[in-house]
Amino acid sequence: METRSHAPGCLPIQDNAAFAAVAEYGEGRVALEVQLGLRGIWLHHSRPYHPQTCGKVERFHQTPKKWLRAQPRAATVVGLQHQLNRFQTYYNTVRPHRALGRRTPAQAYQARPKAVPSGPIIPTHYRVRHDKIDSGGSVTVRHNSRLHHIGLGARLAGTPISLLIDDLHIRVIHRHTGELMRELILDPSRDYQPRGLPPGPPKQTAATPRPASRSRPKRAARSRSQGWPKASRRARP
Repeated sequence: METRSHAPGCLPIQDNAAFAAVAEYGEGRVALEVQLGLRGIWLHHSRPYHPQTCGKVERFHQTPKKWLRAQPRAATVVGLQHQLNRFQTYYNTVRPHRALGRRTPAQAYQARPKAVPSGPIIPTHYRVRHDKIDSGGSVTVRHNSRLHHIGLGARLAGTPISLLIDDLHIRVIHRHTGELMRELILDPSRDYQPRGLPPGPPKQTAATPRPASRSRPKRAARSRSQGWPKASRRARP
């Protein structure tokens, strides 16, 4: 539990949507992945349904919980933080560990060479994404851990596309022909990104009266009791 004062070379993390957009949406990056990419820190996701990967740190959670149960219950969050700080100091610098040759974690950490960030520097949200336009005529894109919908038109539903994303600048092109279908600057404050077309006519509702028809009025049908008009016959020569 030694506190590190420098950036690590790699960050092991669970494989779920809170830490990786690939886990749920297949593509994109969440805010944590973006910030680590800017610092060259490798992000290592654990295997799905394999708790042994993160088992050591999860087992460690029992140790501070047992220690806190033996302490007077903190009345405030500040008091709880003071207790955790005391535990951290005791665990790292006072209590020797049998697995470390009766050394403290601080002594074992200082004796080892330190890993530093060695991964590539990934620009913010620079990526290419492949998708299809959904039945509603839009496509989704994730920015800063928030999902946005880009409108393209319902008549294009099912069209395969590629999104060229450079931070907020997005270009949507046809995947097979390369035709530019839309270019926009993403507005992070709104979910749906409209196409900027003028609004169409209002939709008809049950309370909205229908406009009067301009067609010629129909003649009233005559029943057999009123008699049918006789067809005029032309005289034969």
